[in-house]
Amino acid sequence: MSESNAAYVPPKVWTWKQPNGGQFASTNRPIAGPTHEKVLPRGQHPLQLYSLATPNGVKVSTMLEELLALGHAGAEYDAWPIRISEGDQFGSGFVELNPNSKIPALLDCSGAEPIPVFESGAILLYLAEKFGAFVPTDPAERACCLSWLFWQMGSAPYLGGGLGHFYAYAPYKIEYAIDRFAMEAKRQLDVLDRRLAESNYLAGEHYTIADIAVWPWYGVLALGELYGVAEFLQVQGYAHVQRWAAQIAARPAVQRGRKVNRTWGDPAGQLHERHAASDFDNNTQDKLADRGNR
Repeated sequence: MSESNAAYVPPKVWTWKQPNGGQFASTNRPIAGPTHEKVLPRGQHPLQLYSLATPNGVKVSTMLEELLALGHAGAEYDAWPIRISEGDQFGSGFVELNPNSKIPALLDCSGAEPIPVFESGAILLYLAEKFGAFVPTDPAERACCLSWLFWQMGSAPYLGGGLGHFYAYAPYKIEYAIDRFAMEAKRQLDVLDRRLAESNYLAGEHYTIADIAVWPWYGVLALGELYGVAEFLQVQGYAHVQRWAAQIAARPAVQRGRKVNRTWGDPAGQLHERHAASDFDNNTQDKLADRGNR
């Protein structure tokens, strides 16, 4: 009997067996707190972003780029990569900013005292309220926007930690786990498809933080760029999600946001280390490639 099909009987008391977690075993542990001393760098701009261009990280870099595209100078930021595969998230400075040791984290230095914000949904809402953008003021529309924002918070773990992990990263394939999370991922795509059949964006006719939160997971999935699972899930069959995904992918701020703190792939598609967001020329996309190692 193969390991993946062997019957497993949980012990009375769970114990930590290292390594555990497949590709990310070196960063998984059952305790919180820092593993080493490391002070976070800080730049000259009002906002300091500590992140990586994962789906959760892209939410916040996209939001900042969208704010800058609207002309909000107070949204200028310095982006600092947190290389999670190397354990940067367990440095003392990052843990002080986010006790949960997850990216992204934001430090707002625009006031008398710096304000730390962690969890991607909290950061999006904080920025939306700070700048009065991408969140409706009408009570009904706001409720709809926040409902879809928090839908993403509750749903994406099934896609990422569930299907993504067991399909792409687990040390061996487990049919039950993959089937379980594939079924849930397709149900979620159907939820989105039905909503987008009746609405241009998730919260209505206007682009909001709900779209900014959901797109890096489900939009990128629909475009075939997540976990190599597009054919497996037959994502092309969700026509309304496809329309919405392509529509958002075409936004210049989204294209920039996806490059921020990206440390893999084509160097022309990376904007990592420190950079001044205010230096971006919103009308000249080809200049971005020259800033990759700035």
